[in-house]
Parts: sequence; structure tokens; C-alpha cells
Amino acid sequence: MTNQHSEKIRVLFICVHNSGRSQMAEAFLNTLAGDRFQAESAGFDPTRIYPLVIKAMQEIGMDLSKKQTQSVFKLYQEGKLFDYVITVCEESAEDQCPMFPGVTRRLNWPFDNPEAFEGSHEEKLNHVKRVRDEVRARIESWVQQSDRGEESVG
Repeated sequence: MTNQHSEKIRVLFICVHNSGRSQMAEAFLNTLAGDRFQAESAGFDPTRIYPLVIKAMQEIGMDLSKKQTQSVFKLYQEGKLFDYVITVCEESAEDQCPMFPGVTRRLNWPFDNPEAFEGSHEEKLNHVKRVRDEVRARIESWVQQSDRGEESVG
């Protein structure tokens, strides 16, 4: 961990398409603890942010409608350095993650894929809101662990 006089802790959230879970995690970490953390998100095969994710985040005052998705591999090629790389998709997708230079910790926080939900529009939106709330709770817990100086943050 960095001390209070150092740079912010750099975190990269990764998912397959950078269309939902990783975007939500980035937004929550930057909003809730942007004074201590600098979060980005990327995907293995970036597409566009899932419209129901944009809607669910707008309902709590976070606008992702202008955000762009980005490629994990582009960040890797640019030589970006991160203190944490956190995959937010299933373990099988985590294996595709390149080794980032300088990474001190890799974590996996699997969340359900918002784009995989079935049902009516309202049912899908409710599932996306549940994932949104789970992501927020995980970020809040992680920030609290970090604030307590727990080295095994994750």
C-alpha cells in the first residue's frame, strides 16, 4: 500500500467487454474514494456500455452515458502501471488477463454479468440494479479495509 503522502493507489478493473461490472466498479471507487484511489476499467473484448447499466447507474446519480470502453491490451501495451488489477468476471475469463508490469496484487471479485440476464425489461433492470448494489458494497468494504490499513485487502 502507498502511504498518505504518496500517489493514489492505482486500480484497474477488468471484465470481458468493459460494458458493465468493471465500469460500475471504476465509477464507485473514483466517487467514493477518489482522494486515495485512481480507478480505470478495461475489457478483453471491449464493446459499449450496456444500456441497462447506464440506466441503473443514472438512477443513483452516476452518468456513464458518455464513458467509452477500452482495451486491457491497449493499456498493457502503453505500459500503464497499476497497484491492483481486479477482475470482476468469472474465473475462466480471469485467465485471459495479461500480466501487468509492476502489479502488486491481482484480485478476482466475480459478479453476475448484467448482459446475461433474461426476462422482461423490468426484470433485467432489477437484476442489473442488484449487481450494481453488490459492486458498490464490495467497493465500500474494500475501501474500509484499506482505510484500516489491512494489507490483505481483497
